[in-house]
Amino acid sequence: MAQNENDDMAIDHGFELEQHHVNHEQQQPQKGTRLSSKEDEASVEKVFKHLLVPTWQNQLTLRAFVVSFFLSVLFSFIVMKLNLTTGIIPSLNVSAGLLGFFFVKTWTKFLEKSDMLKKPFTRQENTVIQTCVVASSGIAFSGGFGSYLFGMSEHVAKQSSDTSDFKNPKLGWIIAFLFVVSFLGLFSVVPLRKIMVIDFKLTYPSGTATAHLINSFHTPQGAKLAKKQVKLLGKFFSLSFLWGFFQWFYTASDGCGFQAFPSLGLKAFDNRFYFDFSALYIGVGMICPYIINISVLLGGILSWGVMWPLIKTREGHWYKVNLGDGNLQGIQGYRIFIAIAMILGDGLYNFVKVLTHTLLGLFNQIRNKQRADALPVANPDSSSISELSYNDQRRKQFFLKDQIPIWFAVGGYVAIASISTATLPHIFPQLKWYYILVIYLIAPTLAFCNAYGNGLTDWSLASTYGKLAIFTIGAWAGASQGGVLASLAACGVMMNIVSTASDLMQDFKTGYLTLASPRSMFVSQIIGTAMGCVISPCVFWIFYKAFPDLGTPKSRYPAPNAIVFRNMAILGVQGFGSLPNNCLLLCYIFFGAAIVINLIKDLVGKVGRFIPLPMAMAIPFYLGPYFAIDMCVGSLILFVWEKVNKAKADAFAPAVASGLICGDGIWTLPASMLALFGVKPPICMKFLSRATNSRVDTFLGN
Repeated sequence: MAQNENDDMAIDHGFELEQHHVNHEQQQPQKGTRLSSKEDEASVEKVFKHLLVPTWQNQLTLRAFVVSFFLSVLFSFIVMKLNLTTGIIPSLNVSAGLLGFFFVKTWTKFLEKSDMLKKPFTRQENTVIQTCVVASSGIAFSGGFGSYLFGMSEHVAKQSSDTSDFKNPKLGWIIAFLFVVSFLGLFSVVPLRKIMVIDFKLTYPSGTATAHLINSFHTPQGAKLAKKQVKLLGKFFSLSFLWGFFQWFYTASDGCGFQAFPSLGLKAFDNRFYFDFSALYIGVGMICPYIINISVLLGGILSWGVMWPLIKTREGHWYKVNLGDGNLQGIQGYRIFIAIAMILGDGLYNFVKVLTHTLLGLFNQIRNKQRADALPVANPDSSSISELSYNDQRRKQFFLKDQIPIWFAVGGYVAIASISTATLPHIFPQLKWYYILVIYLIAPTLAFCNAYGNGLTDWSLASTYGKLAIFTIGAWAGASQGGVLASLAACGVMMNIVSTASDLMQDFKTGYLTLASPRSMFVSQIIGTAMGCVISPCVFWIFYKAFPDLGTPKSRYPAPNAIVFRNMAILGVQGFGSLPNNCLLLCYIFFGAAIVINLIKDLVGKVGRFIPLPMAMAIPFYLGPYFAIDMCVGSLILFVWEKVNKAKADAFAPAVASGLICGDGIWTLPASMLALFGVKPPICMKFLSRATNSRVDTFLGN
């Protein structure tokens, strides 16, 4: 997944964290799996010069899409679990690349020994798999199952101040909705691929890192390293899966099991400070940059360690007594709306920053277009220029070989937009056709801005554009016209368009660097998106049916962004009148603080990397800091490993982290099946204070 803004950084799942980790995960494998040196990278295409590049049709193989399907199911479960727990979604590109390479390589080796191999496994086919899997599993994020879409449900509405405007999830309308909104972004930026990749030479760091990873797999040295990485990934996948299975036996009811272990004491546990033994979030912590993990922990300490205990002392003054922990007129209102204020402040700052960067970069590209023809090289010498020129010429030749007609892209966009405009009002009567038409008229411009900014900074601002749609359409529709549902649906339309547009351009960059045809990239993205439109709703439906308390604060799957997005919609429609006392003032303070902190980070230069990220700090305001402790444990493991043997840590840490994430994530499937069939764990492991235990013993003795 490409980086999704500060916002996506964590969640766009409400929180935009998703993207900051991408760089960390993908830069690490580059150190261990790249072609080993700058000189090797400079001559990468000469390494593959003797190999025939398949036609775009031959890059799209049946085995590639079979492998893509199974990996899409795996990663959809992982992303869905992350979506419904905290919203922190790391990049899974390394996992997808490694597993795709491993499965097809195993397939081809078996056929080769049987003398049945007809087509060798190429880096172009590897790129097709990568593109298809990321496109498919990306729907689990952009589909809003942990944010805007689930925020429409009655379950979440009951936790908000507007309980009347809701639409409960149904498999049919969810799949129909995704099919009519998920493809528009692909057609909106296709005509710009040459401008973005060749003329402007945009970096697209995630796409470039993925290409280096794939190129390295297909060299003899890289293949050996990939084999070791896959072996280690498989080992930690098994350990993580078995650990999840073992923990299940102790979770007979709510508040039972290792996830309720008061490792820091009962008082700390009451304020959600504890280590819950989650292999998944230890793995996430190993992938996320250190500053994100520290930011999340600091946010948890600030909120649950300082602010909420202090605000609770004002019960009866700032808000009524005995409202309950989940009432938005009480302490819960402060938790949610202050978190929203920080998210919006961080998102607004980064939106302005990236948009300014985009416009300035575009202006400079156009102004210096003639000089931009020269390939930029640091400290160039005649030999390196020659090598890079060969790479550039060969890549340009194949990238321009298979054109996608402009009439096809424009016609596809108009056709799908027309179908969508006619269909969406039947799914959401509150979302009028003229709202949709306005969105589709401005969407190509926003998709271009997002794709261009992504190429410069590796941040996708999909979440911010979605929130912009929430407030715009919500205010336009108003409360009397079902503005809450209309704004959440509009958020989904906008997010899907701008997110898939930037993802496709990342894929074009990857294809450019691996000599994969733009046509095969586009077809793979289409097929992957279609897979995701079916797989992700089905995976969500399993969670929805298996866990009746899905989306509640004390559930193992609280879906924090669902309530956050719904309350954003309510704010857009109704204004600030329903907030508890002094909540609006605190929101202003934290909104401004998020902007100031980001500004300071950018102004102080290198020192800014040690300043916490407001978006990451906002995540535990609602959830609590328990998962931050797991993530910091992951960071500590990685830190010690890097001190002991940095080369091995760079090469194998992403594989270990991916194994931990995948094993715990895929355990969710059998756990959900057991819950659906009514099979309950046999043991409840709980922890009581000494006084409570004495009372229980006395009661049982009587």
